[in-house]
Amino acid sequence: MNSMFKLVAVSFFLSSFFFIRTSSASGKVKPGIDVLAENPIIIKGKKIGIITNHTAFNSGMLSTADIISGIPGTTVVALYAPEHGFRGGKTGFIDDHKNGKTGIRVFSLHGKTRSPTDEMLNGIDILIFDIQDIGARSYTYISTMKNCMEAAARHEMPFVVLDRPNPLGGLLVDGPVLDMKFASFIGPGPVAYIHGMTAGELALFFNSELGINCNLKIVPMEGWRRDMRWKDTGLVWSPTSPHIPEPDTPLFYAATGILGELPLVNIGVGYTLPFKIVGAPWINAEDITARLNGKNLPGVYFQPFYFTPFYRHYKDKFCEGFRIIITDANSFRPVETGYHIIETLLKLYPEEFNLGKISKYCEGMFNQANGTDRILRMFKKNASAQEIIESYEKELEIFMKKRKKYLIYE
Repeated sequence: MNSMFKLVAVSFFLSSFFFIRTSSASGKVKPGIDVLAENPIIIKGKKIGIITNHTAFNSGMLSTADIISGIPGTTVVALYAPEHGFRGGKTGFIDDHKNGKTGIRVFSLHGKTRSPTDEMLNGIDILIFDIQDIGARSYTYISTMKNCMEAAARHEMPFVVLDRPNPLGGLLVDGPVLDMKFASFIGPGPVAYIHGMTAGELALFFNSELGINCNLKIVPMEGWRRDMRWKDTGLVWSPTSPHIPEPDTPLFYAATGILGELPLVNIGVGYTLPFKIVGAPWINAEDITARLNGKNLPGVYFQPFYFTPFYRHYKDKFCEGFRIIITDANSFRPVETGYHIIETLLKLYPEEFNLGKISKYCEGMFNQANGTDRILRMFKKNASAQEIIESYEKELEIFMKKRKKYLIYE
């Protein structure tokens, strides 16, 4: 059912953007592209650049790029592809190319540059961002969004975010808050590792807290609530990258993604269960699962698991370890669980899981993923997981208060 747009007044610090809302509707969640398509007044007569990929489609499975290209009075001049490419599935750097279907130029934002250049923005009136995020700070799509917001600010052009669900929901907040001294492409701003925000809400946060001050416009979803997991949205999941194949994978990524920066164990990348298992040839599955289950961590059970990776760490070598089984997603604390896993590996296998063996590069990546070097320093000094968790409780509390003013949904 079509509905009229209403501009919603906002407080003084959000004066640089507006929301586009529609009346609520029954049924599955409407992503921002559906809402925009019902009344595309803000893009009529505009030359448009779209930062997007294969995850951006409406509730009828039509791509955002095709929908906007088909709106009378609009011209899509350029597309901009994040990590893994416009069509998805790629690893490593990607190159500029042309969309084989439409002939529209596709500029890579994961190659020679990670931010649109002046040449890339030539002839553009407005930039639109529509990509499905996974809810973890280290996932690069939100860094691409932030970089494009900065480019839009330099060129004084509107920046529109077509919002999508956070597959982790909007209530789970976990992990350390990034120290801006460790800002990087896997950590664009001072938010918790699991921030509990949508891309639109993060855009509001970055625009104000990082002083970007672009002309930001958010097209919110219709029907999404903070307590929703992906299964509640009624939407189809598209693998956001080669190792995030299923809608529950982001919750496991949140638990083992940081561990994966230490190339000492295999976390299922290279096997059929990315981020859902942990193993190595020198682990005893029964010993480590007994130790982990003995911690009685909330919402999780560790099952002995045996596997042989097809590629990446320990390729073609038989590994023992554990499978992570989430028994209660509402009480599960993924980042905290990840730190307990690291502590257990350090205690059971001090020779093999030796932090002194990792390269400076891997140390740097681990610190960037955590958003601080404090976690690594504490582990090297034999701090417990609980001591590490307590070390960031205050900053997490401050972040929780700060994020409230940028939340769009109840």
